[in-house]
Amino acid sequence: MTTEYGSDRETPVGTPVVRADPEITGDRAEEAVDFDPDDPDSVAEAAEVVHDFATGAVGGNDHVLMLRGAAACAALVRGRGSYKAAAEAAGDGVTVSFIRKWARVHDLPQSIRRHVARGHIAPTAAKHIARVPAEDRYLLAWASLDAELTVRDIRSIASAINDGADTETALRDHDITPGELTVTLPTEEYIELRHRASMDNRPPGDIVADALAAYFADE
Repeated sequence: MTTEYGSDRETPVGTPVVRADPEITGDRAEEAVDFDPDDPDSVAEAAEVVHDFATGAVGGNDHVLMLRGAAACAALVRGRGSYKAAAEAAGDGVTVSFIRKWARVHDLPQSIRRHVARGHIAPTAAKHIARVPAEDRYLLAWASLDAELTVRDIRSIASAINDGADTETALRDHDITPGELTVTLPTEEYIELRHRASMDNRPPGDIVADALAAYFADE
């Protein structure tokens, strides 16, 4: 299986796929708002949500509400046709830069947005992950989870990538080993993994990588 880098969004802009999943947001899934960029009334509602979001009336540190704001930004841009027109529709206190940043968050791959909704990746960190080229977003997002990066760390790494640094190099410069992941295995599998790695004179990670490659190839 080859991952298609980019948004991987198969649903219309503004559709609350992640926010409406009760396994992620629990009872709040029922509160998810659907923004339709082809419906004038829905676009008007999106403009109100964006205004409240940009001016601090809603959102705060609430990751689900911030994702709703990001969805509203994306729908408003699509409905109005440009970032400038979207900012004008949202009213005073809303900038083109603000709308662009949050619309990009809504365009992140769903697997990343699910971690934002769960509270594992801060929405403010997601803004910086969304700044980097599509093929680099996964590596930066997963590194943020596995290395417990701060928003400041992610911002710094994203800036280095956008300045031309290779993503893996930018991570190593922050003492992060790309691809390093701690996993917990059942005892039997752990013993067998160690046994086979020793007998084959290979690191355990190589055995796991081969097994995962075969697993993904079968999907």
